Amino acid sequence: MEELIPQEVVVIGCAGVDTQVYLPGRDVDWSVEANFTENLDTPGQAGVYASRGYAALGRRVALIANLGEDACGALVREALRGDGIDTRGVFTDPAGTARSINVMYRDGRRKNFYDARAGSGTKPNLDQSRRVLAGARLAHVHLADWARPLLPMARTLGLTVACDLQDVVDPLDPYRQDFIEGADILFFSAANHPDPSEVIRGFLSRPHVRLVVCGMGSKGCALGTRTSLQFFPPEPLDLAVVDTNGAGDSLAVGFLTGHVLEGRPLAEAIRRGQIAARHACSLRGTSAGLITASALDAYARRSITVT
Repeated sequence: MEELIPQEVVVIGCAGVDTQVYLPGRDVDWSVEANFTENLDTPGQAGVYASRGYAALGRRVALIANLGEDACGALVREALRGDGIDTRGVFTDPAGTARSINVMYRDGRRKNFYDARAGSGTKPNLDQSRRVLAGARLAHVHLADWARPLLPMARTLGLTVACDLQDVVDPLDPYRQDFIEGADILFFSAANHPDPSEVIRGFLSRPHVRLVVCGMGSKGCALGTRTSLQFFPPEPLDLAVVDTNGAGDSLAVGFLTGHVLEGRPLAEAIRRGQIAARHACSLRGTSAGLITASALDAYARRSITVT
């Protein structure tokens, strides 16, 4: 049997279908009934956005995720196959495919409602997961509870482990501790921390963590290392912000591709991550059409000229 070429990156985490519900006005009076103008279903959640992001950049990528044997699962699987993503690690969840509802405001803001159904307890096949991870350089891990045993596995296999903590409220939140302790590189959103400096420094005190990237939305992002803390303004790209879903995933994908897979300096990788995130914000209601390598290169050259 012909041996498969190892993947460069393995994304581990959530996959499902996002339903974007678009509101007609800026604000909602939650005390009365209201209307929406449109709703769109798309393959989504962090694992799908991240794996499709790497595929768009031309990287060899695999996804380890849980999907149901249902119409939503079929929609996601079709999108992954179309992008050439290795799905050997996708396992069947008898509870069905996860859903999320994203209420979208006209200015691009959103309120996300995640699927909190009790899980079936299904876990990935560890032998198959090891085969998928073997030979890869990077594991990009999200906050799925079943992903915990894959963190030490990836480290033992020699992969760089990056974990996305999403919207951190309490840095000592017990749920996230395994992911923090198992990571070399951490990502999180500053949505709950106007000044994320102390949170970044706290994460960097953990044994394995050497880099922390904090997305700060329209304020840009922050990068912490063991020796420095830098803040970067947003990239000056002439793209409308219509939908912020997938922006944080694209920031991580752009940065990790640039720094871990391509060996670019940290500041350059941050710039490329921010460009990828900004491009994601210009896409309405879809995880398709994420930035390509040639487009990212072109925007990066233009950004350097502008700045």
